[in-house]
Amino acid sequence: MVYPRQSALWLADGTRRQLFVYILSNFSMTMYTGVTNNLATRAMQHKAGTGSSFTSRYHFDRIVYYEVFELVVEAIAREKTIKAMSRTKKIALVKAVNPRWEDLLAKGERE
Repeated sequence: MVYPRQSALWLADGTRRQLFVYILSNFSMTMYTGVTNNLATRAMQHKAGTGSSFTSRYHFDRIVYYEVFELVVEAIAREKTIKAMSRTKKIALVKAVNPRWEDLLAKGERE
């Protein structure tokens, strides 16, 4: 596997770059999996209906699961793995860390 240059792992302010693989959900427990480098901003976009046509159609209102990565290739690989999971396995993944399906960002669990 080829990794990016080390300098690409750092932001201008000296902090490590972080990428997030996340699962959005709504009242009916429809799920959407994505990857972003700014979880709070992306969540606001989805909640406002500007994230994508799929998320605006299904009115996603909460981040119910996320993982943090430093390398883009690892984040994208994990996103693909989650997307390939059955609905049952995705539900089990969410319930393992968030059994009440609450919005993790609203609870103060921020990036």
